[in-house]
Amino acid sequence: MQLFDTHTHLDDEQFDDIREEVIERARAAGVRSMIVVGTNAPTSRKCVEIAARNEGVFAAVGIQPNYAHEATDEDFSEILRLTEDEHVVALGETGLDRYWDFAPFPVQQEYFERHMELSQRAGLPFIVHMRDCDADVLEMLRAAAERGPLAGVMHSFTGTAETAAECVKLGMHISFAGMVTYKKSDELRAIAKQVPADRLLIETDCPYLSPHPKRGHRPNEPALIEHTARCLAEVRGDTIEELAVRTTENARNLFNRIN
Repeated sequence: MQLFDTHTHLDDEQFDDIREEVIERARAAGVRSMIVVGTNAPTSRKCVEIAARNEGVFAAVGIQPNYAHEATDEDFSEILRLTEDEHVVALGETGLDRYWDFAPFPVQQEYFERHMELSQRAGLPFIVHMRDCDADVLEMLRAAAERGPLAGVMHSFTGTAETAAECVKLGMHISFAGMVTYKKSDELRAIAKQVPADRLLIETDCPYLSPHPKRGHRPNEPALIEHTARCLAEVRGDTIEELAVRTTENARNLFNRIN
């Protein structure tokens, strides 16, 4: 069985002393591919460095919305430069966030638009962070789709069924993290059941969101993604092997620089 963790933060300092053993545990658990996702220019550089040192590990580079207020034009120029690296397979994470108030919303929107425009120009998929702002994200995705096709993923999805359906219609993939395994996540599991098979992805979002029954495990790590995969397989009436094959194939189709 081969699993693909489409969203990790293995660059996080919590992993600095244990990163290699975490990656080895992931491989032993069947996780053959992982994407390390940046949140600003320095972490994006670190993600590329980690990917370059580890087979099966790839990088995404971008400015996360809660860091947008700290970003400069030079930082975004660095993101542009990093996209030329062979280990970079996506842009992000980008998106919008109304839960935290670190960055003024218009600044978040500006950087989200920059990432989507670059995605369409460079042919790299983009990774969307969305928190308490479904309508705002959908409005910007619709506008971007008028320019041309979208290729991206709604990461660690917790939106509504209606949001998921429209994102799929707009060309996006839907990715589920450990929250889908939690006892009170019946509504999220119902949404996961309805996502088209060819648009479904899985992730850990580690070091956050450890899945049940390992919810107390800190930090979360890619080896634990099997629990999320098993939960989704049960919800969708698949075997774990079938879900692993489908989600890995979906990830490789979306992050096409890997092939």
